[in-house]
Parts: sequence; structure tokens; C-alpha cells
Amino acid sequence: MALKSVPQKIAQAIDVELMSTSGGFSIDQLMELAGLSVAQAVQKSFDYKQKPSILICVGPGNNGGDGLVAARHLYHFGFKPSLYYPKQPEKDLYQRLLTQCKNLSLPVYKEVTGDLVEKSDIILDALFGFSFHGQVREPYKEIIGFFESTSKPIVSVDIPSGWDVESGPTTEVGFQPDVLVSLTCPKSCVSHFKGRRHFVGGRFVPPTLAKKFNFDVPQYPDGDQVVEVPIK
Repeated sequence: MALKSVPQKIAQAIDVELMSTSGGFSIDQLMELAGLSVAQAVQKSFDYKQKPSILICVGPGNNGGDGLVAARHLYHFGFKPSLYYPKQPEKDLYQRLLTQCKNLSLPVYKEVTGDLVEKSDIILDALFGFSFHGQVREPYKEIIGFFESTSKPIVSVDIPSGWDVESGPTTEVGFQPDVLVSLTCPKSCVSHFKGRRHFVGGRFVPPTLAKKFNFDVPQYPDGDQVVEVPIK
């Protein structure tokens, strides 16, 4: 079943509602659930015995936080994550997530090179989420340039970084990830996704919230935190 997608303003309103008094969630909870969903989508898409090395490209906001959580879970799933994390916010939440990764001895890089990208089996794009707008600037412009040119499979968290959340690829950013993991529900730009697999993660959404904002909650199999959905 194809799922409805939502525009940026609705996606923002859903997050506000989830973290409101009536929603009851904290940002820590949502980030943990999102990162676990991303890690499980990676696990379902790749065999860690064949493709163990995964470069997780971490942005400065919540999308990056999801990537840090995913890194921790992927380590425990048998993968070998490393982090490209050029701007590391001082906010306690991000510092704690980074500490958790360092406690697993995950390599952390502040600069990216072609060699770092090419020696990885998989790239996890956790740079920018649905709140991003405008042009991509350094230091992230360089890594997105590698996204454009690499043959390595890319997994994007929520939306491909640098895309317009409504209209998809731009004149500056046009890479297509192999795997897209939409969080809570797909965003409008999903109609431009031409990759191999599309997952939705959000097994925490109450039916009343989905009804209020007019989006679909898919049927998650067994104990899975993600469900694969058809690509339009």
C-alpha cells in the first residue's frame, strides 16, 4: 500500500504535537526510536558479514542525533561504524550520544576524504532532515559532493540531505540514495525517490495523531520498528 506523504509544515507540526504535553514524548525518546528504526532498515538491506564498514555522516541537528543513535545500534548488530561529525554541538543531548559512540571505540572524524568514503561499504546520510532549507554550505558541501560521485550505497535518514523537502532534488543536489528511511511518515519529496528500498519507521504514533494530521500508519510486522513500503 502506498502511503500518504506530508509537506514540511505538517511534518513540523507532527513533531511539535508528539513532544507536547498531550503527546508526552521527549526528544530523547523520539531520537532513540528513530535511530533504532534507521539501524534496523540498514540491517534489513545489507549483510554485515559482506558489508561491515559503514560511514555515518552526522549533521548538527536532530537528524544527526538519529545517526548517532543508529551508529550505536549498528555496532551491536555486528556492523563496523565510523563517524564523520564535523560540527559537534555542545548541547548535552548530542554530547551524551557522542560519548556513547566513543565508549564503543567508534572512530570519529571531523574531516572527510575520498579515501574515507571509498573504504566504507555503506554510507549513512544523517546530515539534514525535513527542516533544512536553502543551499548546502561547507563543511557539508564537500561530503554531499562525495554522495554525488560515489558508487557506494547510500542510506538517507528521513530525506536525502540537501533535497528540497517538497520538490526533491535541486540544481545543486541531485544524488539518489539506494535506501530511504522515512521517519514517522514519508515527506513530500519521496515522490522523487528512485532508489532500491523505502522503509518507514515510526512504531510509536498513536492513531489519534495520524487521524488529526491525515497520514497513514502502516502495519508493522512482528516486532519490527520499520516496514518496507512500495516505491512510487
